[in-house]
Amino acid sequence: MDMKKRIGLELRNRSPAEVAELVVDNSRSVDGEVEGLTDEFSELEFLSMINVGLSSLVKMPSLPKLCRLELSDNNLSGSLETLSEKCPNLTYLNLSGNKIRELSNVEALQSLKGLQSLDLFNCEITSLEDYRDSVFELLPQVTYLDGFDQEDNEAPDSEAGDDGAC
Repeated sequence: MDMKKRIGLELRNRSPAEVAELVVDNSRSVDGEVEGLTDEFSELEFLSMINVGLSSLVKMPSLPKLCRLELSDNNLSGSLETLSEKCPNLTYLNLSGNKIRELSNVEALQSLKGLQSLDLFNCEITSLEDYRDSVFELLPQVTYLDGFDQEDNEAPDSEAGDDGAC
């Protein structure tokens, strides 16, 4: 099912402004772009677009309240600066299983001052020498990288007793 149609179904007769949580995992994006999401989703706090075939975030709408974004298992390699512009309040970002290869790709996240948790598991960047130290240095606001802090303490399980809200 394509992403636009899936978003229509997920609305369940609500207006986009009434939706705080949206999951469109495993739907298909056309041309690797975000589709069907608009600036009308102004109350959206949690968005999950896992395995939808995204290769770009350029068409991401402005989502000022979005704080949790799941983008794992897509084809993203860049355009992450779009997140800083469109989703300035992100605290949790999962980019695992994407095509992120270099520190310069994640450098675009520096302006996400509230970003606390970043997941790059199964991305090529994780094979870089001193990967974890380099990312923590580049993004000092991040507390948890791939589920662990700088001292290798595991992040508290944010799923337990949490409906995905911020």
